[in-house]
Amino acid sequence: MASYAAAVLIFALQMGGFAAGVISAHQRCGVISSHQRSSPSFIPLLPALRQRPSDGRLHLARRSASTKLDEEKLRNELASRNVDAAESALGEVDVGGGLLKDLVKPRPYAAVVTQKFIENVDDFLVSLRQRPSARGAEKGKRERIVVLGTGWGSHAFLSTVDASKYEVIVISPRNFFLFTPMLAGAALGTVEYRSITDPIRNVNPLVDYYEATCTDIDPVKKTVACQSVVCEGTSCTIEQFEVPYDRLLIGVGAQTATYNIPGVKEHCQFLKQVGDAKKLRRAIGNVFERANIPGLSDAQRQAILTFVVVGAGPTGVELMSELLDFVEQDVPRYYPHLLQHVRVKLVEATDTVLMAFDESLRQKAAERLLSRPDRLVARGLLDASADPLTEIKLQAGVKEITDTEVVLTNGDRVAYGLVVWAAGNGPLPLVLSAIDKFSEQKAAQSKARGRLVVDPWLRVKGADDIFAIGDCTLMDETPLPATAQVASQQGAFLGRLLNHDVDLRAHPIPKRLGRRGSLSEVLIDGSNDYPKAFQFLNLGILAYTGDNSALAQVQFDQNVIKQAGTVGWLLWRGVYLSKQVSWRNRFLVGVDWLKTRMFGRDICRDY
Repeated sequence: MASYAAAVLIFALQMGGFAAGVISAHQRCGVISSHQRSSPSFIPLLPALRQRPSDGRLHLARRSASTKLDEEKLRNELASRNVDAAESALGEVDVGGGLLKDLVKPRPYAAVVTQKFIENVDDFLVSLRQRPSARGAEKGKRERIVVLGTGWGSHAFLSTVDASKYEVIVISPRNFFLFTPMLAGAALGTVEYRSITDPIRNVNPLVDYYEATCTDIDPVKKTVACQSVVCEGTSCTIEQFEVPYDRLLIGVGAQTATYNIPGVKEHCQFLKQVGDAKKLRRAIGNVFERANIPGLSDAQRQAILTFVVVGAGPTGVELMSELLDFVEQDVPRYYPHLLQHVRVKLVEATDTVLMAFDESLRQKAAERLLSRPDRLVARGLLDASADPLTEIKLQAGVKEITDTEVVLTNGDRVAYGLVVWAAGNGPLPLVLSAIDKFSEQKAAQSKARGRLVVDPWLRVKGADDIFAIGDCTLMDETPLPATAQVASQQGAFLGRLLNHDVDLRAHPIPKRLGRRGSLSEVLIDGSNDYPKAFQFLNLGILAYTGDNSALAQVQFDQNVIKQAGTVGWLLWRGVYLSKQVSWRNRFLVGVDWLKTRMFGRDICRDY
């Protein structure tokens, strides 16, 4: 039954991808519909809070008037601020915080899924209104939304927002969207880089794009400072310019955290961008060619062919699994005499691998990684009495990395030929700079640790007209994992709020303006004047463990379905294929998988 239910889920996910593909075929690239949802509401909200002058806004929802004395104090405060209809406002708003609590309260699973389905239809209808021929029309008469970044959250926002209502400009040094979960496969040649990237200009025909890096945000002037590298022939120059905004969306993500450990930046490979995957692919080829040079001892060859992966999260485990696939399937063909010297080690500071998974699945993943050499032994390619090909070192933090050794906190020293750092995220300089501009953000850093704190409607706390999504944020009410799934849902949620004419400048709670024209507003929200807060719909997590095996932990409401082995691998491939953002990507990824299966991986180094 578990396998059957899992198959039903993957079918639903594929249908979400298909619906996104329909939108892509019409006007834009498909969005990951299976990972998007906004805020359903079947319960009528309290009557609308009356409009007030901006200088008289009171965070009534956060106040408490449980006694008559408190109520009287609030009435006097309202009167002193010349707020109209103070008596009416107190009667309509739950001053004990009931309205806010109702808006942020988690909704039933069925309600969220229903909302998501209806919103996918809404997205398609919005796409019908957008025509490439309308691009640039009446730019000065529309509010300008500047989007920083082209990652998961930004892509989902651009796919969802009605760019005929807003002038949308994207600023990023990367002019494409990257399907990051398959970077490990790209680094080993299982798929090609261009198969998992898609031009950001394909996302929405009415969105403009500037290839530049945002270096600073001025919230007073409402501008962003940018730098663009312009190359002519062999010479390059840096051009600086400013872009004004009416609203700003920060979706720049995060960078790999090195925790100031000596030698990490100097000696490690990383796996965050396409450039990292290309560099790693060349480095792996270089390691084998170096080990093939004559005159080396067995000890020297073993040191050169020792691969160390630091970090046992999904990135580290999937990279190790792809590397073992390469060692098992391609090295015997190209370097059979070197196979006996290969060692692959996974280093993790905690006491387990894949912390986000259920304990039973974590155990299966560890067993799978450690048993991979058995098939090579059975084929007579490895000596069973030799040192193990794979090793997992738990509770072993990294103290230092030299040019030849990884020094661990437990005293071990591991000689290596290649070390890959896949241990956590850290803030980008732009995000740290933005935090310093707002006192409310600086005060929250003991909890946020280099991330922008946002409210339940993704507004940056302490800032006007600035939103943030994805890995660079911390949702104050409900902290969420730093995953593509979260960022994608946040981007779509924010785009729909703007499409539905929600006054996001109203504080503390946004309010709907004008008539309700979308299906979700009419069928789900009804007469509600206040939009529900963002709610993450957890669909589960996946991880490839190599050799046609994967872990799948999928979720239906409170029910968790766990699969490993071949069934997990089928789910992993099905979901990853359906989550590709265009039919072009789905076709190319499928062809790459078939090509690798038939002909093996390409070991030509790309310079």
